This record gives sequence, structure tokens and C-alpha cells, in this order.
Amino acid sequence: MDVIEERYGLAKERIRSLPQEEFGKYNDYVNRMVELFEQIETVYEWESDSKPGAQWNQKLYEDLVGENYLHSYGNPKYAAEQFGVKCGQFLSWYYARCRDAIVAAYDGDQEEIVLRMELFLQAVESLSESEDVVRSLKETMYYFIHDYEEIRIEKNIRRMLVPDEHSRIHQIVMNGDFSDTSYLYDYGEYITENEKKMAEFLASQKEETLAQMARTYTEGYKEGFRIAGIDLTKKSVVQIRYHVGFEPMVRQAVLQFEQMGLKPVFTSRTNTASIGVVSTPANKQYQYDHRYDEALVLNQALIKERLKITERIYEKYKTEAAGFAGPAVIEIFGEKLFSPETQKESPAYDSEQERLSVAYTRDAALIQNRYIPQDQRSFTIIAYPVPDIGPDFEKIFEQTVRVNTLDMNQYREIQQHLIDALDQGDFVRVTGRGENHTDITIKLYELEDPKTQTNFENCLADVNIPVGEVFTSPMLTGTNGVLHVKQVYLNHLQYKDLEFHIKDGMVTDYNCANYKTEEENRTYIKQNIMYNRPTLPVGEFAIGTNTTAYVMGRKYQIEAQLPILIAEKTGPHFALGDTCYSMSEDIILHNPDGKEIIAKENECSQLRHTQIEKAYFQCHTDITIPYDELGDIVVYTKNGITIPLIQEGRFVLEGTKELNEVLEELA
Repeated sequence: MDVIEERYGLAKERIRSLPQEEFGKYNDYVNRMVELFEQIETVYEWESDSKPGAQWNQKLYEDLVGENYLHSYGNPKYAAEQFGVKCGQFLSWYYARCRDAIVAAYDGDQEEIVLRMELFLQAVESLSESEDVVRSLKETMYYFIHDYEEIRIEKNIRRMLVPDEHSRIHQIVMNGDFSDTSYLYDYGEYITENEKKMAEFLASQKEETLAQMARTYTEGYKEGFRIAGIDLTKKSVVQIRYHVGFEPMVRQAVLQFEQMGLKPVFTSRTNTASIGVVSTPANKQYQYDHRYDEALVLNQALIKERLKITERIYEKYKTEAAGFAGPAVIEIFGEKLFSPETQKESPAYDSEQERLSVAYTRDAALIQNRYIPQDQRSFTIIAYPVPDIGPDFEKIFEQTVRVNTLDMNQYREIQQHLIDALDQGDFVRVTGRGENHTDITIKLYELEDPKTQTNFENCLADVNIPVGEVFTSPMLTGTNGVLHVKQVYLNHLQYKDLEFHIKDGMVTDYNCANYKTEEENRTYIKQNIMYNRPTLPVGEFAIGTNTTAYVMGRKYQIEAQLPILIAEKTGPHFALGDTCYSMSEDIILHNPDGKEIIAKENECSQLRHTQIEKAYFQCHTDITIPYDELGDIVVYTKNGITIPLIQEGRFVLEGTKELNEVLEELA
């Protein structure tokens, strides 16, 4: 018997003995955790080739669903009501970390299960033997994170870089029987009608239809390498991210990537983090409540150790890292809108921890960039609706396929007219109309040789599907004004009356109308758009030209549900954070007309030569003004000439007016 197997047996025996013991006010907490681990053990030890199905899926996640969450120890508010704020926060953290063992059980990852079992048993010791329960729980949490950081980081990096054809996700994608949606339960993720209906819909499509959908996505990926001048033949691995239910399309994508010489890697999420292969969360509020759990123990020592380990692991896998081509992402839209409740019982960073978190994000990205240089990899993103979007799902899906496959040649010509006008400008002014009070000027770089240089990229459907925008990295000095949008959905969160004040390209103030108090609104933006930074630069200015996507959103009343990927093409947008060329500024890029794109950085990113810690922000959030809230976009030249591009939300520049034709459907 190996060591892990022995530890598993001992931990299992000890956990099953706990209900016979007395823990006072913690009895219910301990018993519920015992029940959770009994379920996890059952899944892990399941003797059938396939894991337990729908009934077990509901059982494993029912504690988080709907009204049940109000009385769940995964809810920091409820835990705080039972045990006091500090103790409740810690016990809610232990609960969440132990729930992570659910997916580990489906993975057959005994080591991960054992670590969670032993963590729980250490917490039980704190509850039964410690005079200062909070202090003991904190120490146990700290040393658990510290002692197992290397295991966690190595697993994450290895899964990102090293293909495993025997992994659970690879087996589901390549060998699953899609005619029966029961395969969805083999993920261990929470499965809803959304995933089942999506899987049924795609399984009903012809193989050639699925292959064509996949080809739009995979060819866009390949095109990104060609445009950037990066040799794809030197790469060996592509990271595929998708939503559960898209397996029929993903299988076709895997086959197409393999023809390019790329093997897929898949990563699954934990219960409180959504990246990789994901499903509809059992409760988005649960994820939101635990997003800053590490605030309970985060300090400088942990950050330093984490960075050392990260560098050491990347050095270990440097050969594999060199072959990493980048992510290929299938996003979804149409899930029910979510506006989180701010709970004071949820952990939150103090000012020093905010600084540490920002510094860690920056430094970890710089380490990764040394082993996987940004200018030596690419990506692609495409989005599709899911059945949650409503009864018109199939019509919206059909329209989305149309949006994703619009004629690039037509858009290339139209967008070139916009770029030719913009390149004459000293600055651009964008204004809102109606209740939108946007009024912002964007300072452009001066072209030394307008015959061979351009400020704007003619963005077609390659890495960023669908087609439909021209964009630039504006100068910060001289970019001033107010950016406002009545309603927008960013990173799965809803914002009402979102407003930013900009001075010399930097955010100076912000607010929204989601909550009753200004403090709550500002905190919401600070945490979820500013990422706890005191300010961010305007990293991008773009004009979206995909009026077809805009009409789709308005026709089916799904504007608020459109993902950034599509929404950014439905009007002018501004990105807060890094430029689109972050860490790739030195790559020489040309538009289809042969002109070199020279506006690829700003006064912040230029610091990469002298103060790299101040150059990048590791975030980029696009905020779009939809056509119906848009007033005018006007180019102002140095000699006083004005060139209107859009007036009252309609294109007026010669060569672009045909973009208005589809808008007439809304008249």
C-alpha cells in the first residue's frame, strides 16, 4: 500500500467516527462536512466505468442551490451568524476548500482528496481542542496554503502545458457518446438543463455543420499566428476552454488542431474559480462571496514564496512552455443576469493586501511571460448562446453563426475607410445622446509617415471573432472626459449607469447605480473593474462596426447578455487597463493595405524599459456605448478640419453607410 492510499484509509476512518463525538455548537457543521466527505468517497470509489449520474449531481450541489444557500456553511453570512464573523469566515473557507474535492473525486485524484480530508480533520482539532478557535483555524489555513502551494502550482502548470490523453476531460470529449446526455455527469461539475439542452442541440447537428463551426474558430486561431508573424509549427499544445455541453463541436476542433500539429490540454475549475472547462455555477453568489478568501491570511511571505515556486516550476517545464501556443476559447452568453449581493461577512482585502494582490498578479504574469512570451503565442475567442437565453435560442444561435461568419472582405474595405479618416486626426471626440452623457476626447499619435504608417488596426475575424472593429492604443496625455453607459454586463456582472471620469488617459473617479450607497457602488467597481487598483489607463479606443450583431441583440432583447466579444463590436468602446498589444509591443504588424500599425503602446507601457513593475496592469475591460446611446464620433485634424464618422448613432462617412442598412430593421 502506498503512502497516499494509507493516508486516505486513515482519514476516511477518522472522518466516519466524528458523528459519535461531541463538538458543542459546531456539531451541525461537523456532521454536514462528514456527510459531504462520505459522498465524495462514494464517487471516488464508484466501481462502474462511468461515475454516478443526475441524482448524485443534484445531491452533491444541493447545499448551494437557490434558497438552500441561505442556510449553507458555504455562505459566509450564514456561517458568521452561527459562529461569529471571524470564526464563520474561516469555517466557510474550510467548507469551500473541501467542496473542491468533488471534482478531484471525478478525476480520480486521490492525493487531492486526501489533502482536503486532512485539512478538515485539522479544523476539527481546532474546534475541539483549541482555546482560541479562530487563531488555530487561521494557523491551520495558513500552513495548508503554504505547505501545499508547490503541489497546487505544479498541478496547474502541468495541466496547462502537458497533454494527457487519459485525462477525464479528454476522454469525455474524444470518446463520449453524445447521443445520451448522461455523459455530462462524468465531469463532476454542476449540470443544469442549460448544459443538457446545449448538448442535445449540438448532438442533433450534422457533423459537417459542427466541423464548419469549429473551423471558424480553429482557422481564426491559425490566422492569428500568421498575422503576428509567429511560427505555429514550433508549437505543440493548444489550451481549449469551453462550456460543458459543447463537446460535439470541441471534438471537431481537437481533430482540426491536431492537423495543425497541436495537441489539446484541458483544465477544470474549482468551485469558486471559473476558467478552463466550466458549467453553469450552482450559485454565482457563492463564487462571488469567496473571491477574496485569501484575505484571511494573505501576507508578503506567502506572495514571495508563491512567486519563487512559480518560477521554479516554469523552469522545470520550460521545454513544454516553449511549445505552448495559447488558449482557444469558446465563450457563452445568455445565462441569467447576475447582480451580486455585497455581504460584509465575506472576506475582503485590506489596503496592504490589495497592494500585495496587485503586485503578485503583475509579477506572476512577468514570470510566465519569460517562459511563454506574449509575443510568441496567440489565442482566439468565439462565443455562442446557450439555451438559458430563452425560447428563441435556436433562432439566436443561427443568427450568431451568421454574425461569426460575416464577409471579412466587405468589412475590410468598410473599415479601411474609417481608418483613412481617423489617421488624419489629431484627436477624436465621442459623445452620447439621450440619457447617455458620454463626452470624451481621445488623443491620437502623430504619424511620421502617413503613407506607410497607421494608428488603427483593421480588425477582422481572426483571434477575435466576430469581425467588426478598428482599434488603437491612444495617447494618455490629452485623452480626457466622461465615459458613461446606461447598462452593461462585464465579466458576468451587471452594471447600471456606469460612469468613469478620465484625465490625461487615467481614471480619476467612477460610480454606478447598482446599490443604495455610493460606497457600495464604488467598492463594486473597484473590486471588479479596477481590480483594486487606484487608477487604470485607457488602454484602447475602438469603433465597432458589426451592426448585424447590434440588430441581433436589439431584435431579441438580449443586448445586456451579449458577451464583451460581441458587444464590443456593436458601438465605440474603451478598454480600461493594458493595451491590446500588452507585452507584444515589438512585434511589427501591418494592416491588409500594407501600412504598419505604430500605435501599440502608451505612456504606461513605455515604462517597460525602465520600470516594468509600473508598465502593465494585467487587466483589460472593454466598455461599449451601444448605437442607440451614441451621439457623434468626429475626427478633428490639426488644421481645424472636422470629419464626422457617426452622427446620431448612424455612419455618415462615405464608404461606410451600408453599415446602416441592417439598422433599418429596427426602424
